[in-house]
Amino acid sequence: MFSTTPLNACTMKKQFLLLVSICPFFSLLACNTPTENITEKSTVLTEKQIEKEGLKKAYFASGCFWCVEAVFESVKGVKEAVSGYSGGDKANPTYREVSSGQLKHAEAVEVIYDEKQVSFETLVKVFFGSQDPTTPNQQGPDRGPQYRSIAFYTNPSEKQIIENYITELTDKKVFNAPIVTEVVKFEKFWNAEDYHQDYERRNPNVPYVRSVSVPRLNRFKEKFPELLKENH
Repeated sequence: MFSTTPLNACTMKKQFLLLVSICPFFSLLACNTPTENITEKSTVLTEKQIEKEGLKKAYFASGCFWCVEAVFESVKGVKEAVSGYSGGDKANPTYREVSSGQLKHAEAVEVIYDEKQVSFETLVKVFFGSQDPTTPNQQGPDRGPQYRSIAFYTNPSEKQIIENYITELTDKKVFNAPIVTEVVKFEKFWNAEDYHQDYERRNPNVPYVRSVSVPRLNRFKEKFPELLKENH
């Protein structure tokens, strides 16, 4: 029902609303529904703040970054999770380009954390415990290579931690199908557009958030209450 020619934001929103009015189910299908008017600013730490506080960074992709960001931000020791793009070659990719599925980039998150409060091992546990890592190029209702599961590593130690945990999950048969998560050396992370940052918190009434993001976050909370911040 959508035109295959480039559309401006206004036209895209009109087409989306028309589609939803015909079949509300489509409002739940993907992580690319129009945004509401956002009045609250996002909170992304600056590089100067990160360096001053001695914080570390880790990178993961497991479906819609709105969902993944919210999960990691609920974890003790995580100071910020930033939505963005990684895993591809193109510099400065846009949301439209990545969501088309034509680039190698995946929707990813940069997790900024205090290693005195949370370890990389725990972040890997959070990563696998908040998704289905057995579905190639898919997470929940979102389908396409941009939604594939990737655990990025920045050094050999992180790679070993990820691979060991995959082996543990496989040996324990935690999942009913083989894990297809890619273990990839981190190269570059590109911040997503500002309106994607803290999206779940700033857009609580978007149908996708209510029907996909929040339930996914709640399932994680139920599984790992000991990892949550006090205000979660």
